[in-house]
Amino acid sequence: MKLIDWILRILAAVILLQTLFFKFTGSPESIYIFETLGVEPVGRYIAGIAELVSAILLLIPRTVALGAFGGVMVMAGAIFSHLGPLGIEVQGDGGLLFILACTVMGCCVVLLRWRWSQFLSYLPRR
Repeated sequence: MKLIDWILRILAAVILLQTLFFKFTGSPESIYIFETLGVEPVGRYIAGIAELVSAILLLIPRTVALGAFGGVMVMAGAIFSHLGPLGIEVQGDGGLLFILACTVMGCCVVLLRWRWSQFLSYLPRR
């Protein structure tokens, strides 16, 4: 189980981190995506920072639940964008970005489920 846990964490973190280059360097595909969503350039930078923070938190054992929650939130936005204005396929990518978003979402959902009590411990108590 521990090996699967690490595989899910590393897979999600690597996917999140590899997309940062394109967001922060202003690649034409990233600009197209965020212009289509009407939030270029601020949305691109905010998404990139959220992905960076989530990836880092996923790799730290004490903060995996927070990283997984962040990953779920960021990928929910990405998936809904693909199901809406962007479409599954973006600029002839064959749906690769959508598949990567679904992969990260799946990894993060499993990780969050496994660490639900850890996640709840971060919430304020009444």
